Amino acid sequence: MTIPLVVGNWKMNGGLAACADLAHATADLLSRQNSRAMVALAPPFTALGSVKNILIASDIKLAAQNCHWEESGAFTGEISAPMLRDIGCHFVIVGHSERRHQLYESDDMIARKLMAALKHDLRPILCIGETLSQRHRNETLKVIGAQLDAALKGLAKGAIDKLEIAYEPVWAIGTGQNATAEQIDQVHNSIREYLKNNFGSSAGESVRVLYGGSVKPDNASMLARIATVNGLLVGGASLNAESFVKIVASFSPTVN
Repeated sequence: MTIPLVVGNWKMNGGLAACADLAHATADLLSRQNSRAMVALAPPFTALGSVKNILIASDIKLAAQNCHWEESGAFTGEISAPMLRDIGCHFVIVGHSERRHQLYESDDMIARKLMAALKHDLRPILCIGETLSQRHRNETLKVIGAQLDAALKGLAKGAIDKLEIAYEPVWAIGTGQNATAEQIDQVHNSIREYLKNNFGSSAGESVRVLYGGSVKPDNASMLARIATVNGLLVGGASLNAESFVKIVASFSPTVN
């Protein structure tokens, strides 16, 4: 059975003290919980070191929110995969919709970042998803397929189980709008079929497909019950330890 993965993406929030407090509170609450999910936290770059020191005594993994595709060089303001690995990151988020649509990251840039992460033993969390206008034009599955094609085109079949995929409908992120269970299931099934067709049945089954899009405590149990959902990518709700831990608890046998 695939162990669910729940990732808290803190985005551009929190100074050192606030991030340390949040990490402490999250780790403390999770230590009292009987969940079968793996948990990762993605603080801002400035807090990676301090949060790592707090999490070292727990089972919580450290994640980064982004990386550059080059190992080093004249790239002001960027951070490389080797730097993230050196500081103790296990995961890195690649291709988040906010970077695609607000910072205009191209499919090619995202593919290069994914390959850089894999090269340096980081597990990329590849984010894919459609906009509201694309969904209204019934282009969701076409867009998802194209994003997967672009990001995974150079990936060896044996490497597919070294990454995670997160479906995040752009129209449901931070908007309060929620995708239905049927909509999520359709897209996750499409992703799974893509993986099987391109990387083989066994490999295609082993990749975790997470859902991310206004995940909150009040909808987490519904999301966790969807058979094709192997975890959650949580944004704003991860900035409150109690809310985040309730979301993680949705994968507890007593909840489901």
